[in-house]
Amino acid sequence: MAKPRATLGIDLHLEPSGPGLRRGLTDALREAVRTGRLAPGTRLPSSRSLAADLGIARNTVAESYADLVAEGWLTARQGSGTRVTDRAVPQPPERTAAHPRVPGRPAYNLIPGTPDLASFPRAEWLKATRRALASAPNDALGYGDPRGRIELRTALAGYLSRARGVRADPDRIVVCAGFAHGLELLAGVLHARGLRTLAVESYGLDVHWNIVERAGLRTAPLPFDADGTVVQRLGPAGAGNTPVDDDDGLAGARAVLLTPAHQFPMGVALLPERRAAVVDWARRTGGLILEDDYDGEFRYDRQPVGALQDLDPDHVVHLGTASKSLAPGLRLAWMVLPPSLVTEVTRHGGGRSAGVLEQLTLAEFLTSGAYDRHVRAARLRYRRRRDDLVAALAERAPDVRATGIAAGLHAVLQLPPGTEQSVVRAATWQGVAVHGLSRYRHPTAPTQPLDALVVGYGTPPDHAWAGTLEALCNALP
Repeated sequence: MAKPRATLGIDLHLEPSGPGLRRGLTDALREAVRTGRLAPGTRLPSSRSLAADLGIARNTVAESYADLVAEGWLTARQGSGTRVTDRAVPQPPERTAAHPRVPGRPAYNLIPGTPDLASFPRAEWLKATRRALASAPNDALGYGDPRGRIELRTALAGYLSRARGVRADPDRIVVCAGFAHGLELLAGVLHARGLRTLAVESYGLDVHWNIVERAGLRTAPLPFDADGTVVQRLGPAGAGNTPVDDDDGLAGARAVLLTPAHQFPMGVALLPERRAAVVDWARRTGGLILEDDYDGEFRYDRQPVGALQDLDPDHVVHLGTASKSLAPGLRLAWMVLPPSLVTEVTRHGGGRSAGVLEQLTLAEFLTSGAYDRHVRAARLRYRRRRDDLVAALAERAPDVRATGIAAGLHAVLQLPPGTEQSVVRAATWQGVAVHGLSRYRHPTAPTQPLDALVVGYGTPPDHAWAGTLEALCNALP
């Protein structure tokens, strides 16, 4: 049966008011056009359709339209319908006193955490989306398993085992809407279990610490030295552990958040003896290690560091994400959980996960080999950028040393003592957005401050890389 014409047309919210319907409707339409709520060129519903929507006579709508055409607010042409006249819409005045004008965006972006978004494999991703959607069962579009689609969990289990050495089973994988979402779920479960302190690294992201603290947990930083995070400070004291001083807040920690393969932002890998020590601590105390494998795909001058989870899947949660390898806007991340946590995390998550279409597409991307091809190409591109950065420093700023560059998408540029803030200001004058290392230091960390820049060389698009490097070098001492 054909759809009644009265129901066709755009939806239009109007509230006619006043002494008469015609006048009230005319005033409401005029106000919607005047304020820009109905944009120039917008085609209005037919008089029959709008009359049916508002429950009034068709002639009333037609007369209101005619009034506004006569006033110049609307135009009516045969075959084109009634449209809003093309005219400038006045903008509300800027409230400069309450909201000062924000300066323009920097010309160059070296803030770490984002890959080169211009290199996202759009064509291959679109092909994978089409294949995934064409083969997806109808029930894939329903609410489904709160752990995520089985297609993606199965694909992830195979990939993580092959590429990262993770002991993964689809039943123990939970797909989440980004790393922050996964951390939020875990922090909530830990709090529900009675934990009140989470040990963290001295350097990291305040957004992660804030998520944990909003869940009711306190963050206590571990010391940091030339070899990385000093996990031996985790208590209680035992074989391989240094006695814990209650003043550092670590005595009550029964869980720890680490970036063992590539510490963020310092860039070092956790030493084998420290990896063994933290796993031993977890076994002896019933503790839990949250392993953030945020950029595990990108290794240049060394063999890939295997996942910590492989040492003890019952005491390590492996967290991964597509934010660095593909794009953070996909909101795709995953957790490989110990069996004892699956039910609690799933229940705590309430079924909130990434979009089904994105999950199905990533599953297809992984199983077809497109993901591996993309990562290999990206690895070469980022390695060239890293090499360009090191060469430019050697030529233009020989007193600045780049560290943490064997892997990842960022480097730490060590500066002369006392110069970090002045260099950040100089970079701003050069149009470069860059963070000093102090931004990533936990406020109660026991480590001595180090003057440095954290340079995200993966962020700029290819066409802007040479200019970004030049502007950065102009700001360095």
